[in-house]
Parts: sequence; structure tokens; C-alpha cells
Amino acid sequence: MQQRISTTLSKEVLAGIDQIVGPKQSRSAFIEHVSAQYLQKCARAERDARDLVLINRHSEELNREALDVLEYQAPIGEFAEE
Repeated sequence: MQQRISTTLSKEVLAGIDQIVGPKQSRSAFIEHVSAQYLQKCARAERDARDLVLINRHSEELNREALDVLEYQAPIGEFAEE
């Protein structure tokens, strides 16, 4: 459900919007689209920050597991055809 709001923008911002949207798209649709993209970007950044905290919290254990797995890896070229 959409709600009508009123906002004030500078002449420069409006001119930039008008230049991008042209006569085929409304300013409102453009502003809604850009706002939705920004909100998604903020949510992604927040999620990434939470993930980074978890990774850092468990980094020593993750690094130990990675080193353990590498012990089972065959050296590069060991099975290469000659």
C-alpha cells in the first residue's frame, strides 16, 4: 500500500532526477526505486557486518580446520600427466 508524502528537494536534485527519468517515468517511481535500493544496500551492509563479527569470533577455529583440510590435499602436479 502506498502512502502520499510531501518532501522538499533542491532545484539541482530535481533537475538531476528529471534528466535521468525523462518524460517516460515519474519522479515518484524513480525516488521509490532508488530508496528501495538504498534500503537493500543498508540491510546487506548490516548483515555483512554481523557475518564479519561471527567470522572473526571463530577465526582461530576456522583457520585450524582449513589447515587440517590442506594436509589431505595432494601437492599440485603430483598427478599431472607427463
